[in-house]
Amino acid sequence: MQPHEYEFLRHKMVERLEKEGIRDQRLLEAMRTIRRHIFVDEAVRGQAYEDHAVPIGLQQTISQPFVVARMTELLELRPDHRVMEVGTGSGYQTAILAFLAGEVYSIERISSLMEIAERLLANLGFSNVRFRLGDGTCGWPEHAPYDGVLLTAAAPRVPEPLLKQLRVGGRLVLPLGDEEHQRLKRLIKGEGREHRMEDHGGCVFVKLVGKYGFQDRGHD
Repeated sequence: MQPHEYEFLRHKMVERLEKEGIRDQRLLEAMRTIRRHIFVDEAVRGQAYEDHAVPIGLQQTISQPFVVARMTELLELRPDHRVMEVGTGSGYQTAILAFLAGEVYSIERISSLMEIAERLLANLGFSNVRFRLGDGTCGWPEHAPYDGVLLTAAAPRVPEPLLKQLRVGGRLVLPLGDEEHQRLKRLIKGEGREHRMEDHGGCVFVKLVGKYGFQDRGHD
């Protein structure tokens, strides 16, 4: 497929997102600009702009465009915000965050995925992203507090370290539930334990593996 064909598909994807209710203009511009197809294997690049998840190997996926857009929109990011991403994966979501926020801290437990994502974002010219290999459920306390925290895998409960590392008034967006039934949630942190939890519909994600997530049984 030629570059202009990918560009056409990318613009059609953004038009579809607008029809589906995505309103954040900076976010739509990010998704219109960032070449989603370079984050997946060449064999499946023709599917990159379709509205479904695409496998990236090691039983991981790149989320469907609408889910990426919806989760990002719920963060309500500004250019001066600091955001933490748990689950770098392909790096596409990371790139969207880097386009919108001032600082991005992304954690991935699978070294080969992190290395590929780090190289892709460097090639795209993003200099506001730092990567860490390790258990994302423990967060990255050295750079806290964060204005937003995004989990790209499903957690059985809100990981307590991530909540602690979120500033008061900050937003934590995550899929919450068991391995089969999950809901997209947004937690807005309040003083003490007076947090607001919102439900934004059903979703399907791979499991969040780690100390405060699901038990590690290999790359599952």
